[in-house]
Amino acid sequence: MSNTEDTQAIAASKAGMDVKTARKYLRSRRLPGELKADRHWRTRRDEFAEVWPGIVEQIRTNAGLEAKTIFAALQRTHPERFPNGQLRTLQRRIKRWRASEGPAQEVYFVQEHRAGELCESDFTHMTKLGITIGASRSRIWCTTSC
Repeated sequence: MSNTEDTQAIAASKAGMDVKTARKYLRSRRLPGELKADRHWRTRRDEFAEVWPGIVEQIRTNAGLEAKTIFAALQRTHPERFPNGQLRTLQRRIKRWRASEGPAQEVYFVQEHRAGELCESDFTHMTKLGITIGASRSRIWCTTSC
């Protein structure tokens, strides 16, 4: 039975699932995503296995080359071997290769400095600057943020 509903049928209906499915999840005490085992094997033949070394060489030579361009060249050199539906497969494979073995990506951090928002100081005495506030000389100390 559910914590908020009177019956499992009502709880399952509100969750958009069958009562049997709800019971299965309650019995296992695991989430649906935890029940399915990860698959580490291929379910289909790799259509790009024979031409992959050439593709890697092209990507290494020209890092900006897009998968769509490579796929069009493959279709020209190997007519009727690579149907249009395999473009996305090649795009995923090239993306995975670039992430794991490709050239290192340039890393940069955007630096935005907003004047007057933050400052750092080492408790410098600034009376020599001659700063006056309200027509009287003052010592200006900056401790944490100005």
